[in-house]
Parts: sequence; structure tokens; C-alpha cells
Amino acid sequence: MKTIGILTGGGDCPGLNAVIRAVVKTAHLYDYTVIG
Repeated sequence: MKTIGILTGGGDCPGLNAVIRAVVKTAHLYDYTVIG
């Protein structure tokens, strides 16, 4: 099982939602599980 964890600092960061979405979509293309 291939897994990726996404951790953030919790502060305001412009564009963070777009980055997380891109990571999740790309990870699913390569059959990774995303946690976070």
C-alpha cells in the first residue's frame, strides 16, 4: 500500500487548497492513498 500524508501548519496560505487538491488528484492517478 502506497500512502502519502499531507500536513499543514494551519495558518492562512493563499493557494493551499489548490495545492492539496492537485496532490490528491495526482496521487489517485498513481494508486496512492492520501491521509490528511
